[in-house]
Amino acid sequence: MPERRNYRRCRFVERMALSTVLMSALDGSQGFVPPSPATVSMSWTSSKSLNSMTEQESAAREDLPDYGKTSVDIEKIKLQKIEKWIRKDLNGQSLVEQTISEMEGDEEFQKVAEKLKTVGPAQMSKEERTMRRRALDSLGITDFDTFVTQKTDGEGAMHLKRKTPEVLQINIGLYCNQACGHCHVESSPLRQEMMTAETAAQCLELLKSTPSITTLDITGGAPELNDNFRYLVRMARSLRPDIDIIDRCNLTVLQEPGQDDLVEFLKEHKVHIIASLPCYSAENVDTQRGSGVFERSIAALLALNEAGYGKDDTSLALDLVYNPLGAFLPPPQESLEAKYKEELDGNFGILFNQLFTMTNMPVKRFADFLYRRDELKDYMDLLVRNFNGDTIDSLMCMNTISVGYDGKIFDCDFNQQLGYVMGADNKVFEGGLTVFDIDALTDLEKVAIRHDNHCFGCTAGMGSS
Repeated sequence: MPERRNYRRCRFVERMALSTVLMSALDGSQGFVPPSPATVSMSWTSSKSLNSMTEQESAAREDLPDYGKTSVDIEKIKLQKIEKWIRKDLNGQSLVEQTISEMEGDEEFQKVAEKLKTVGPAQMSKEERTMRRRALDSLGITDFDTFVTQKTDGEGAMHLKRKTPEVLQINIGLYCNQACGHCHVESSPLRQEMMTAETAAQCLELLKSTPSITTLDITGGAPELNDNFRYLVRMARSLRPDIDIIDRCNLTVLQEPGQDDLVEFLKEHKVHIIASLPCYSAENVDTQRGSGVFERSIAALLALNEAGYGKDDTSLALDLVYNPLGAFLPPPQESLEAKYKEELDGNFGILFNQLFTMTNMPVKRFADFLYRRDELKDYMDLLVRNFNGDTIDSLMCMNTISVGYDGKIFDCDFNQQLGYVMGADNKVFEGGLTVFDIDALTDLEKVAIRHDNHCFGCTAGMGSS
């Protein structure tokens, strides 16, 4: 191939030279004078010399100082990662003021906040439940338990019973430096609800007395911003060295004031990080999670990679979570994970272990989003149409005990936000069991699971558990 290219270049130069000779020979006043053989021969020689110089001598020419420096071993050439994403200057720079400013400028958010203040969380939860029920009634869909029984010939209903607890999930507070559009917890910098040290200590007692628990899942809000987060992690690791401790991290918390050593703390205690990153593009992330969040998230992921997280040769697990931006199901998890890894590694040099795709639950902030857009009925229809009986055995409520910041006990994180306290019958945000009412989490095995119309979200597609 190089010989062919050189030949073409040589022939081109020869033709140009010959054309010049012919043009000079063509004089309107004297008529055509044919060039001599010597002239043509000189042109051919010049073209050969130019070609030879281009291939062999141009690297030494002063007017081409960089030509010829690129190695022919092009398979060894690698693009350098863009340093601008390593933003250590963001450390100590809070996102809180910006989030509050965006919340104040969000008319819909202000309406919901005012209503919450006026009628209270219990009434809002009841109204939200009624909206979902009306949507399902218009579609001719019965209650969740009956639906599952019909779809599985009775077998699914048999499996909708609590198993031995393996996961203890603790929501230690609703305070967060962000206010994401899909958040079913409705966290923000305005939420001041926090777990006390006394409640955290009792959760640890239950962890100690329930050896069947293999995972401690700490969530929020931004759990790291609770004063008792590090206490929980230290004590849990001391009590149960073998346990998987999960931190549900929003990534931008790593740059909040006072969190300079957070990465090292997480690494020291071998905390498993599950971080939310709803897309690998800046526009989509900032739309869902707030202006500038993407840049901060990328910087945080690079910092975690630098500490050893997300790499195959370490035990420091870094997983990501994808939530759809709107009223649609997530793409297949395996193919989306491959795409995430391609984009994040190729563009930023970021590595991670797994990607989890989560179906958005039609509760709280996302339910408000759907209702405002007149999409709640269509979304409930989408969830019902895509019921997957294979998700039944792995539903969160089957082997998970969820504890709220106030110590109340729930079947799952979604029931927690709706106020469906375990043992409270059909009451909302009233009564029920707390961590101070039991000696071990296995005491709850005979308590019936409370299902409702939001549960269709956990059985649609690949589910949300």
